[in-house]
Amino acid sequence: MRLPIPPRPQWVVGFRHPERHPRFRRNRLIDVVLDALTSLLDPTWLPVLVAYVLLGGAYLFIVPLGLFLWMNRRWHHMGKLERLGIYGLVFLFFPGMILFAPFLNFRLQGQGEV
Repeated sequence: MRLPIPPRPQWVVGFRHPERHPRFRRNRLIDVVLDALTSLLDPTWLPVLVAYVLLGGAYLFIVPLGLFLWMNRRWHHMGKLERLGIYGLVFLFFPGMILFAPFLNFRLQGQGEV
C-alpha cells in the first residue's frame, strides 16, 4: 500500500529544523517563481503554448532555413516573379534570416573559374 505523502528523506528525519540542515538547500527565489508560474499556467493553456512554440519555431528556424536553401539552389535560374516572391519572403522572415546569417555562407558558384 502506498502512502499518500512520500516519506521524508532519512537525513531529515529527527532533525528539528530541516530548512536549516546543510543538505536541505532550497532557493527561495526559484520557489517563488515556480509557484507563480504554476499558479498562472492553467492546463487549458497548454495547447495555446504549444501553438505559440510551433509557430515561433517555424517563423524563426524552419522557413528561414528553407529560404536560404531555396535561394542557394535556384539563384541563377529564378525568374522575375520568383525572385520578387523570394525577396518578399526574406523581408517577411527577416528575424530568422538574421539569426542564421552569421552561420550560413552559401557562396554563389560561378562558371568554375578560379
